[in-house]
Amino acid sequence: MSEPVRHASPARFGLTEPRSEEVLRGLGLWADRRPTEGSEAVLSALSRCPDPDLALRGLERLQAVVDWDALSAALHKDVVVRGRLLAVLGSSTALSDFLVANPGRWRSLTDEVDVSLELADGAVLRTEYRAKLLLVAANDLAHVVEPELVFVPYDTVAAQLSDLAVSALSASLKLAAERVNGADRCRLAVIAMGKCGANELNYVSDVDVVFVAEGDLGVATRLAGTMMQIAGQSCFEVDAALRPEGKAGALVRTLEGHASYYKKWARTWEFQALLKARPVAGDAELGQAYLDVVRPCVWTAAERENFVEDVQAMRRRVEDHVPTGLADRELKLGRGGLRDVEFAVQLLQLVHGRSDEDLRIQATTAALAALGQGGYVGREDAAEFGRSYRFLRTLEHRLQLQRLLRTHLFPADDDVTALRWLARSVGLAADGRRSEGQVLLAEFRKHANQVRRLHEKLFYRPLLQSVAGVPTEALRLTTKEAVARLAALGYTSPDGALRHIQALTHGMSRRARIQGALLPVLLDLFAGTPDADGGLLAYRKVSEALAETPWYLRLLRDEGAVVQRLAALLGTSRLVPDLLVRAPEVLRLLADTEALVGGDPHTIGKPLRSAVSRYGDAARAIAAARSLRRHEMLRIAAADLLGFMPLETVCASLSEVWGSVLQSALDAAVRASGESVAALSVIGMGRLGGHELGYGSDADVLFVCRPHEGVSDAEAVKWASGVVEKIRRLLGAPSQDPPLQVDADLRPEGRQGPLVRTLDSYRAYYRQWVEIWEKQALLRARFIAGDAALGAEFEELIEPLRYPAAGLDAASVREIRRIKARVDAERLPRGADPSTHTKLGRGGLADVEWTVQLLQLQHSGAVPGLRTPSTMAAMAAAVDAGLLAAEDAAALTTAWNLATQARNAVTLVRGKASDQLPTSGRDLVAVASVMGHEPGGDPGEFLEEYRRTTRRARAVAERVFYGEKP
Repeated sequence: MSEPVRHASPARFGLTEPRSEEVLRGLGLWADRRPTEGSEAVLSALSRCPDPDLALRGLERLQAVVDWDALSAALHKDVVVRGRLLAVLGSSTALSDFLVANPGRWRSLTDEVDVSLELADGAVLRTEYRAKLLLVAANDLAHVVEPELVFVPYDTVAAQLSDLAVSALSASLKLAAERVNGADRCRLAVIAMGKCGANELNYVSDVDVVFVAEGDLGVATRLAGTMMQIAGQSCFEVDAALRPEGKAGALVRTLEGHASYYKKWARTWEFQALLKARPVAGDAELGQAYLDVVRPCVWTAAERENFVEDVQAMRRRVEDHVPTGLADRELKLGRGGLRDVEFAVQLLQLVHGRSDEDLRIQATTAALAALGQGGYVGREDAAEFGRSYRFLRTLEHRLQLQRLLRTHLFPADDDVTALRWLARSVGLAADGRRSEGQVLLAEFRKHANQVRRLHEKLFYRPLLQSVAGVPTEALRLTTKEAVARLAALGYTSPDGALRHIQALTHGMSRRARIQGALLPVLLDLFAGTPDADGGLLAYRKVSEALAETPWYLRLLRDEGAVVQRLAALLGTSRLVPDLLVRAPEVLRLLADTEALVGGDPHTIGKPLRSAVSRYGDAARAIAAARSLRRHEMLRIAAADLLGFMPLETVCASLSEVWGSVLQSALDAAVRASGESVAALSVIGMGRLGGHELGYGSDADVLFVCRPHEGVSDAEAVKWASGVVEKIRRLLGAPSQDPPLQVDADLRPEGRQGPLVRTLDSYRAYYRQWVEIWEKQALLRARFIAGDAALGAEFEELIEPLRYPAAGLDAASVREIRRIKARVDAERLPRGADPSTHTKLGRGGLADVEWTVQLLQLQHSGAVPGLRTPSTMAAMAAAVDAGLLAAEDAAALTTAWNLATQARNAVTLVRGKASDQLPTSGRDLVAVASVMGHEPGGDPGEFLEEYRRTTRRARAVAERVFYGEKP
């Protein structure tokens, strides 16, 4: 029994026109309502064409003019002919027309792609040029129809098209020489510009050229004009508008004429255009001489005033000329289009190519790869940029092939037919949820958005402007001239600086290349800081410490603000680099001012406590607390030095960080101790209690405990003392970070007294033994960590002591004054300058704080506003209550703020705590700079300002504190 005949429809092969079956029958591909025997391969290939209906119409037209039996046999047997021919017929009506007009040309589709042209006359040139274009296109498209055929990359296709154009220019010039009398009286070189010069030409494009000649310029001009005419009639338009003075300028110039123009008159965009220049026809020696003249101009163009801004403005002007409503569809000029890639790549080349010859490449994709290899662009950014550029160029190629017309317009969103054809022409298929056109739209938008994002990231990178501002000779960092430049910039040890530079840029690694791009800018930036040599040394140490941190150099390269801010920090502070190598993540915050400053300083401890709570082991938990403190301290220091954080916020932030570290350490130590037998609280004293900590301040504290029910006082104190000792030991362990000293010397009986007392013990001591200086110290007591209820009870216990209802009697006032006089006489370090010692010097912190604290002890019983641990808040309350004249308070406030800020500045600059202002040298310059004085000014002015301010405060203190008459 025979099998039943299975019927099929041409629609199975993507054919939708009513005549499809009729045409297939005529071609011998269909019979009895199904494919003829052996024709499945042809029909399957037809179904994969960008437009199967168009391809079928092309076959029908060819059948009428060719030896159909031979062509049909080739289609059935030769996969190369089948893939190439059907791809062309299904993609390009213009090339289909060419094949119909030249019936024998289909046989050349099996040839290797050879784009050389050897011609006798212009008519032949036109035909041969189109035949070569056909072969390039067929080879380019064939894999879409026959996937087993080799995929030809965009770069290869663009190079083939460029080589074909060069061959056509050479042939046109030879033909022109035969027509122009006296052609031998001149030498003429044709310089390709634009895409032809860069070896990345489109299927349909003008070919930009410039002519250079020697000898009879009249003959040379006729020769050039004739060549343009022949090429224009036969192959493509030849555009010489990029020549000096544009269309208003002479068509042909001598080598000397070109040199004179580019040295004196050329505008920024003309040097950008010369980046693509290459000799392609005519006198090769003259063409090379032209390059030798113009190339040095190209690689110094970035030194021109406003160079980067001019290139950026030009891109914006190009974008502004795109018609409204077409910007999102313009493949070439629109946002996220090809020009976004080309302008960004060219700008990076022109800026960095001055010192790196590896970047002196004409093709966009090759230059982009070199920028990625050299570290000027991130590897992933370079790869994504390249992928998107190739995708968009491929779309442009396919659109131009349809009718061999110059177009860059992507189909409209609702043009389903055009989207389907274009998607299939680049090998995109439906994915089950979306049609081919929808897949294409998604891919197009993805690549366009990617291009725009990377364009804005690279093209408007602040670092580019900084690099462009560095003279070309300064980019050569290992020459003797570099030493002279370093000395001129203000480096006191230029030889040492050069050694740092050589260490950072040694070798051919990607890291060394990025450093080579960054350092010229950094050297200038360091030169504007108080310590250029120290800044460069610190930068080397940081770079070496973070050598294996993958994002470090990428961040500096891509974020201009980070480079500028890092240079300012390293050239000013020795504390910052020490912290930075152990908390490099803070570098990322330099790119974002808001993140660097942070939010409410009173909440910054919450994430620290949360992070530390995850550790069960006390040592690991406290190590984590120290690490987080390091991070926060560096963040605060950076924001402070860069002028983004006011003094009040600095002090409050540092106090909160210390409090959070104590809370975290206490929690960890209690967890590690097993079952707790008492409540334990930490009471902040001194600057910690007053929310007035500086960078070098210890944490002055008291420890108070209360036994749980059924536990004796002795057991509670023993347990609590063990916890406290563990905290102090682990926090105070030696490390590279600023010290974490927990100072309990203000406790009852000082160092001789027990480290921890019960609340009842404190009550008994204060009832019987408390001295006036202890009451004064308690003015700044504040619950910091531990059991909050116990802390509140302690504060309630000391209220009558620090805020006495009846104030102070005369004897107590005399005692406080006596103690202060003794401190003034005995506590100032040997050799210290009392006029510039921020803590104990005349009009310094001690003078202001003792004055305010005396007023608190005398009047807080009657004035509730004085019941505060904050010096500034108490001062304001004293003014409001009429206890202190406003002008006196202003003098004291100004001095206290100045001394506090100066004390912080000294710690930041020197990297260690100190109360003594430097009086000379770089440290003084740096401190003055931190205090807001211009780095290039006289730092002595800062010292004079400090002495004037503190003298006024001292006068107020003597009058108010000591009761002396003015």
